[in-house]
Amino acid sequence: MSQADSASRTRILSGIRSALGVANGDSERREAVKSRLARHPAGPVPERARKEGEALGELFVEKLQGQKATVERIANAGDIPETVARYLREANLPARIRMGSDELLAVAPWEKAPALERQSGPASGDDLVALSHAQFGAAETGTLFLTSGAENPTTLNFLPDTHIAVIRADDLVGSYEDAWNRLRAKYGEGELPRTVNLISGPSRTADIEQTMVMGAHGPRRLHVIIVG
Repeated sequence: MSQADSASRTRILSGIRSALGVANGDSERREAVKSRLARHPAGPVPERARKEGEALGELFVEKLQGQKATVERIANAGDIPETVARYLREANLPARIRMGSDELLAVAPWEKAPALERQSGPASGDDLVALSHAQFGAAETGTLFLTSGAENPTTLNFLPDTHIAVIRADDLVGSYEDAWNRLRAKYGEGELPRTVNLISGPSRTADIEQTMVMGAHGPRRLHVIIVG
C-alpha cells in the first residue's frame, strides 16, 4: 500500500469513527470484538440442517445432486481404488489421477486397481482428474469443506477438469456452524489451515446472457464418494 493510499484509508476510517462517536483506541469496543470472535456465536440454522443419521446423509446427497454433482456410497475405504477406477472408465476418462499425501487415500489398497496411474503433489494445467479428501460436509447445502496443505493441495480442487472428492459418512454434519466447530476442534483454536475451500458442485456461471456454462472457473465434473 502506497503512502497516499494509507493516508486516504486513515481519513476514511477516521471519518467513520467520528460519525459513530467512537475513539480510535476505544478499549471497550476492542474487548467486545475480541469476545465475540472468541465465542463463535452461531447464526440462524435452518430446520433441514437439524437432521440426523441416515436422513442427514440423504439430504447431503440430494443437495449435491441438485447442484449437478454425482454421488455414490461405498462400504469402506478399501473400496476407494476400484470405485475411482470404475468411475473413470464409465466417464471415458484416462486411468490417471493426481492426489496429495492424504493418509486416508495413501493407505487405500491401490493394488486393487493396477491399471490406475497415480501422481502425487499439486495439480498442474495438464492434469485431467484429481482426487481429494474432504474433511467435513455440511448437509444443509451439500457443501464439502476441503482444507489446504500437502495432504490435499488446493490446486487439486480447481485445476483439473474432473474432481473426485472422498468424504467419510461420519464427517457429515448438518450446518456450516457444525462444520466450522469440527474444524476448530480438529486443528485447535486459531490454528486453522491457511485455506478452507467450500465446494458444492462443479464450476459454473451464467454471467453471459444467462446461459449456464459448466467448468468456467474450475472442474466441469464433481464426483463425491461417501465412505461408510
